[in-house]
Amino acid sequence: MAEEKQMTEQESLQLITEMINKAKGHYQESGTGPILWGTVVGIAGLVSFAEHYWHFSIGFDIWWIVFLAFIPQIVISVREGKQKKTVAYQEAYLNTIWLVFGISIFMLTFYFNVIPGASERLMAGDNQQVWIKNTATGELKQSRPFILSAQSLLLLLYAMPTLATGIAQRFKPMVIAGIVCYGMFILSCFLSSTWDLLLNGVAGILNWLIPGLILRARYLKGKSC
Repeated sequence: MAEEKQMTEQESLQLITEMINKAKGHYQESGTGPILWGTVVGIAGLVSFAEHYWHFSIGFDIWWIVFLAFIPQIVISVREGKQKKTVAYQEAYLNTIWLVFGISIFMLTFYFNVIPGASERLMAGDNQQVWIKNTATGELKQSRPFILSAQSLLLLLYAMPTLATGIAQRFKPMVIAGIVCYGMFILSCFLSSTWDLLLNGVAGILNWLIPGLILRARYLKGKSC
């Protein structure tokens, strides 16, 4: 009886080990979050590029939809948290990475909007102004301080959690997307801000929308089984 009990325990441990090893290679998520962020960032980037390239305006800053996306993201996180009884250590670490990423996006956007005005006030206090000279006509035009390649910094930030998640979960679409996003960051350093907006839209689609759709398909297939 003792020998039979010992064999049963060994079989149980072996079964658990096999299940863990199988789970390591799969990123088990519903895909809802990546689809949400991939959609809003993709739309915001592409619409912004179109406005700058074809010189028109839709009447409001399209990037506000990124801020509004935080509301459904919170709802989704709370709902999925209630459905899960336990959270693995690795998943908890990844959730922390994406939480810090969201906070960093908010802070970086805050930086983009605050620094130009703050710099202008500080320069005015020192009796300084920014002027831009047209080398062809010699015309001088007063300008506000601005941040060069602001969208490039967003590309750099996009790649970090995407590549980290892809490597940790062995999810190749995110690994490839993260590497490509780093490449787009390097490319953006040599392009104008208009083309940086296009790269931001493409990054949203590659980093999150496409991997999210793949995850969603896997999730629905697993759920049906």
